[in-house]
Amino acid sequence: MAAVSAGAPARPAGPAGPAGPARPAGPARSARTSRPARTGGPARVPRFGTAPSLGTAAVVLIVVGLVFAVPLVALLQFTFRQGTDGSLTTAHYTALADPANAGTYQPVFDGLGASLLIAVIAVAIVLLVLLPAQVITALHHPRLRRILEFVCLVPITVPVVVLVVGFVPVYQVVAQVFGSGAWTLSFAIGIIALPFAFRPISAAITAMDLITLTEAARSLGASWWTVTWRVLLPNLRRGILAACFLTITVVLGEYTLASFLSRTTFQTALLLVQGTDPYVAAIFSLGALVFGFLLLVAIGRIGQRRTRVRRPHPKDPA
Repeated sequence: MAAVSAGAPARPAGPAGPAGPARPAGPARSARTSRPARTGGPARVPRFGTAPSLGTAAVVLIVVGLVFAVPLVALLQFTFRQGTDGSLTTAHYTALADPANAGTYQPVFDGLGASLLIAVIAVAIVLLVLLPAQVITALHHPRLRRILEFVCLVPITVPVVVLVVGFVPVYQVVAQVFGSGAWTLSFAIGIIALPFAFRPISAAITAMDLITLTEAARSLGASWWTVTWRVLLPNLRRGILAACFLTITVVLGEYTLASFLSRTTFQTALLLVQGTDPYVAAIFSLGALVFGFLLLVAIGRIGQRRTRVRRPHPKDPA
């Protein structure tokens, strides 16, 4: 037994596994080949399409800015022009405050007041008719959403002149019932403003989980009045404000309806005063453009929540 043990080949030291003795340590088997790992540089992200370079983006931004800025600067320069000699003056602005010119410029102020009244009524139509219709459709009748969208977007596909032809017989009855005041244009302009007011509210409803939030509030015992004021309106605030601002912009820029239906608004008054004093008409037109631009900027700014990121302190627990 000792001789046999002495003649047997020595086994390497190491624990024996359940499948048999341990294999000698050595390099990895050549049968299995592993792909070399990629080292250096960030991971490649797949790109769809080609993004413009910084130079191209700057050129596009400058060209678009000039397209919008050159007419506005030219209009501003025209309001300071004195005759045809090229000199500049502020007399056209001071003439607005001169009591002697009150009779000449009064149609502009009357038309502006009428347009603001129409804007208030048109905004009320959006808030009291369009907004509840969209919310009720989203909550209880989602199948009718496409039909409501089609009805609200039809006015933008029909020329305003064609709409006026249909409004003429209607306004003959409206004038007999409500009179021929300029405020009656709010019913027609409210229809024209539907496409512009529908989209922001629809986007706000789509962005929030309206049904889940409503059911959660109702399950906690909230009434429909509480759900409306505490849940729906705060979440739809940005879309509602955008719809209201766009409606006001449409009202201040509408001319065709007022002209064909013989109503005095801001735009028709500007055309009337332009024959007497084109500089003052240019001043009011520039003011209307600046006001519309500020409304568009407000649409993008209002409703954005500013969140501050708190930096972790070294003593804070991990």
